[in-house]
Amino acid sequence: MKKIFYCLLVLITCTNVANAAEQMTEAQLGQILFLDPNFSVNRTMSCATCHDPSNSFSDQRENVGLAMVSLGDDSKSLGTRNTPMAAYSSTSPSFHFDQVLKEYVGGQFLDGRANTLADQAMGPPLNPVEMGLPNAKTLVERVKENPFYVSTFKRLYGDNVFDPSSTEAVLPAFQGFANALQAFENTEQFATYDSKYDRFLKGEYDLTVLEDLGRTLFFSNNNVNCNSCHMLKTEDSPKEPFTNHQYRNIGVPSNAQLIALGHIQEDFIDHGLLENPAVDDLKYDGKFKNPSLRNVAVTAPYMHNGVFKELRTVMEFYDHYNNVERSINPETGKPWRAPEVPSTVDKEDLSAHALTDRKIDALVAFMKILTDKRYEHLLMLDNNSK
Repeated sequence: MKKIFYCLLVLITCTNVANAAEQMTEAQLGQILFLDPNFSVNRTMSCATCHDPSNSFSDQRENVGLAMVSLGDDSKSLGTRNTPMAAYSSTSPSFHFDQVLKEYVGGQFLDGRANTLADQAMGPPLNPVEMGLPNAKTLVERVKENPFYVSTFKRLYGDNVFDPSSTEAVLPAFQGFANALQAFENTEQFATYDSKYDRFLKGEYDLTVLEDLGRTLFFSNNNVNCNSCHMLKTEDSPKEPFTNHQYRNIGVPSNAQLIALGHIQEDFIDHGLLENPAVDDLKYDGKFKNPSLRNVAVTAPYMHNGVFKELRTVMEFYDHYNNVERSINPETGKPWRAPEVPSTVDKEDLSAHALTDRKIDALVAFMKILTDKRYEHLLMLDNNSK
């Protein structure tokens, strides 16, 4: 990651800055900004730190409490939520209430509080537990330190992009910074659609017996309810994001290991969608955005608080609502803990037939073939570590 960034800097340095700026697209600028650690207070953290391009744009660092939450630029601050995978985030519409579905849909972050990817990009640099800059003006000053950035911003966003007297609600250069990151996240680098499942749809890959059983179960309304939350189109449609971008409370318990890190109180409750300033109805308490299942097998841990380490545990957790034999969390050896927000659990969506071990194995096998081709080696690394 750092190597790519510094190679880009060397290329720019060895090229006439004006010429380099003249040829740079907005998405290419966004890629450089995404990798640049200078937009964190101590210049140690970039967007790519928590959204590593080599690991499906997720945070797999070992120094963040078992990867449950991300470590900030100050090397001590911790968040309260598991960092969402940034891959395929461009498939989400802006946050809105769908009058037909009677559901909140879309947005960025687990509570949808950012309407667009550009809105989301403005958050982490100014978040004190993430990149830690005090304000947007400081970020713009960091942009102005680099002649290449200055030239490129002026060409893309106008000669007045750094005008300190601007009356815009958001500093134009800060908006440009966010727009460039959004343009980069809208490229195919973030959504390759080249997994074994995508190749199967094109006739380029033959499913194993177990994978095919998992696929059948996943799309079946008579067995499990996976597709009620993790399907946007119709069965076997190309470029399926494997999320409907809606919000659900599936009864996830609080994470005792996360609380043990000491940065949150023992009675801490994450209220999910209610943390979104646009939502105030208590019936949405504890509901979180349904994540994409793309690359799910290589982006552990799982749930909004990273409470589960294994994908199979997640499936057993779902099954415990319908199967009396699934009363024990295999990771703790103890009964499943109570939901963090019990009053709004979406019980109808969780209702399904009980699953055998083979059916759980099949569903896990199916989810593994949703891994982008460039990350398939991570599946082998995970298997070798067990």
